[in-house]
Amino acid sequence: MQEKGTISIHSENIFPIIKKFLYSDHEVFLRELVSNAVDATQKIKSLSALGEYKGDLGNTNIEIKINKKKKTLHVIDRGIGMTAEEIKKYINQIAFSGATEFVEKYKEKGEGAGIIGHFGLGFYSAFMVADKVEIKSLSREEGANPAHWICDGSTEFEINEGEKKERGSEVILHINKDSEEFLEEARVREILNKYCKFLPVPIVFGEKEETIKEGEGDDAKEKTIKKPDVINNPEPLWTKSPADLKDEDYKEFYKELYPFSEEPLFWIHLNVDYPFNLTGILYFPKIKNELEIQKNKIQLYSRQVFITDEVKDVVPEFLMLLHGVIDSPDIPLNVSRSYLQADSNVKKINNHITKKVADKLSDLFKKDRKGFEEKWDSIGLFIKYGMMSDDKFYDKAQKFCLLKSINEDKYFTIDEYKEQVKTNQTDKDDNVNIIYATNPDKQDAFITSAEKKGYDVVLLDSPIDSHFINMLEQKLEKTSMKRVDADIVDKLIDKDEKAELVLSDEEKEKLKGIFESAADNQSMNVTIEALSPDELPVTITLPEFMRRMKDMAQTGGGGMPFMGTMPDQFNMTVNGNHSVASKILKETDENKQKAMAKQAYDLALLSQNMLNGKDLTSFISRSVDMMK
Repeated sequence: MQEKGTISIHSENIFPIIKKFLYSDHEVFLRELVSNAVDATQKIKSLSALGEYKGDLGNTNIEIKINKKKKTLHVIDRGIGMTAEEIKKYINQIAFSGATEFVEKYKEKGEGAGIIGHFGLGFYSAFMVADKVEIKSLSREEGANPAHWICDGSTEFEINEGEKKERGSEVILHINKDSEEFLEEARVREILNKYCKFLPVPIVFGEKEETIKEGEGDDAKEKTIKKPDVINNPEPLWTKSPADLKDEDYKEFYKELYPFSEEPLFWIHLNVDYPFNLTGILYFPKIKNELEIQKNKIQLYSRQVFITDEVKDVVPEFLMLLHGVIDSPDIPLNVSRSYLQADSNVKKINNHITKKVADKLSDLFKKDRKGFEEKWDSIGLFIKYGMMSDDKFYDKAQKFCLLKSINEDKYFTIDEYKEQVKTNQTDKDDNVNIIYATNPDKQDAFITSAEKKGYDVVLLDSPIDSHFINMLEQKLEKTSMKRVDADIVDKLIDKDEKAELVLSDEEKEKLKGIFESAADNQSMNVTIEALSPDELPVTITLPEFMRRMKDMAQTGGGGMPFMGTMPDQFNMTVNGNHSVASKILKETDENKQKAMAKQAYDLALLSQNMLNGKDLTSFISRSVDMMK
């Protein structure tokens, strides 16, 4: 048996679902109603511009009012208005969008681009907070009669001839008992500031006091007056042409967005109309050496209506540290305009933002290298993170990613630095070795040893540098990264050079046994090496591979999380050519011999910040005794 038919959707069944589940957050009802008022206002402006409306536009501000006594909230516009027939068409038919119809009708004439509405559902959000909703409207059509529509939240309505005298519409919400928070001025103002702060039509809510001067000169007197409080900025900076703006304009707008933040380093003005529409301003904030990814700093708008601050799909992950706004009507939103939906445009916008950021940074580097270097401590984190996250960004950024030399206190690009050190820091396998420090104060002894050897040391101390170092080794040809305290200086760069040990094999084994006994530590691998007599008598290091894996495990990633829980295995290198080694071997008293070895061992621990508790107390006491 075969049968075809039409699926029935009954309004009495679907209407309660729309009211209750369409929006996850009830406060958005005000965003939806104000957006509708904005659309009505934009429509009348468009018709006036086309000459299809001959009347005087007059005051086109949108007004929000609260009547706590009557428990009503009013949204009033002076826009296009509706006849009784239009109310039946656009309000009584769920999901029929008058905004979409208007855009389709006038798009060939270049009007309607600023219209917000799309799905024809926003009005019904009013019933989430209201027991009853009224619409009082007067159409812009000449000779039209005012209309008055009333609905108590059921599928039944009544519509009568109204009494409205001015063009436009007034939506009146009779707030229900559970939603009386929306009768509080502070709450309403909070919602308007969140969602409507940059809508393109002035929105008035209440009054504000303003001091003016009357008269001139000495006779001038100050007077306080009340005037309508326009709570929004209808022409935010991102809607303007970059050519018309100065640096101060961008800084002032940043203060408007983030009143308590430090001045930004610089910014990028996005202004694209093909193959998608995208405007916005992204600011680079000052970040000290901390990975503070605050994912609520970039705000997403659609035609100046705030949508969300969850922009992880639109903005690349590594740029979530940026601040600012993005506005695009081409980003697909769900039916309640509360969050994004997957779409090819989102990926295109993501790629475009990445490219724009890379181009901006490259331009800054080329035009003002000194200024770029001064900003490096704040922007280095962005750049390194981006290089690890995005191969296309890496290709551009590796040309302006900087390494800071501790020795010379200068900045080099990666290629410049490799050229700078290749003569003295190339190993037997023809790899250029980049030696780095993570804490110059604690690693000073190792840095000093490296400098004596003619090696240069760069500073890599950000929270993500353990991952950044691994990436560089994978990306750069014939390049090796070594932390300055990863080994004794003679072994940091293997040049296949061997120094002569002054000790005999018997003395070497005896000295090893003395230090193993003094250390009494199974995690300490003791070796006797032929080093310069000027080097430290004992050096303790954590092998580069193990330390790097443990660092990465602590900061996340690396593929070996178990490394974070494994016990440390250290190398104790005893300088067999140091006078301390000879002195220990010549001492005939075993207790004194062990005490001397213990003292040298503790000094090595102290240099690595590994001596504490009772061991530190004993070291201090022993040092005092030796001075007596």
